[in-house]
Amino acid sequence: MPKLLRMICFAGLVLATLSSVAQTDWQSRLTQELPLLGHRNWIAVVDSAYPLQTSAGIETIETDAEQLDVVRAVLDTLSKTKHVRPVIFTDAELKLVPESDAPGVTAYRDSLGNLLSTSGAQSLPHEQIISKLDEAGRTFHILVLKTRMTIPYTSVFLRLDCGYWTDEQEKRLRERMGKQ
Repeated sequence: MPKLLRMICFAGLVLATLSSVAQTDWQSRLTQELPLLGHRNWIAVVDSAYPLQTSAGIETIETDAEQLDVVRAVLDTLSKTKHVRPVIFTDAELKLVPESDAPGVTAYRDSLGNLLSTSGAQSLPHEQIISKLDEAGRTFHILVLKTRMTIPYTSVFLRLDCGYWTDEQEKRLRERMGKQ
């Protein structure tokens, strides 16, 4: 009996290790790619039905993780960088998805709202955001992190912008250039 118990414990340890590796593989990939990403690149945290896009610049990684956990981890990772900052977009449709059609949507909306409360996130119709991704994917890299989420219009899109140069600084520069 002790030998069987040891084998069961060992099998459990192996499974736990493999599960841990699978859950953090996308985080390792994000950490690895982030130094290469700059302004005009995108990171999208998407639901499980999000399509696999075929543009050459779009890379999709299955996270096998919860949506809010991935959003939180991406935001935390980005907060530690100096070279980029996120401009966040969410689907405008999310505000109107009823709980009766998508159980859990209210709790998700509330949790996402709390998570993004200070981010200045913008809501746009889903198709407008997808068009922006398609256009950017022709020239720039887009990292799509697919989650286990099964509620529609829950994706969070982060367009990366320069972390050490603000929109206001760019505006002032353009004004100076116009005066020359």
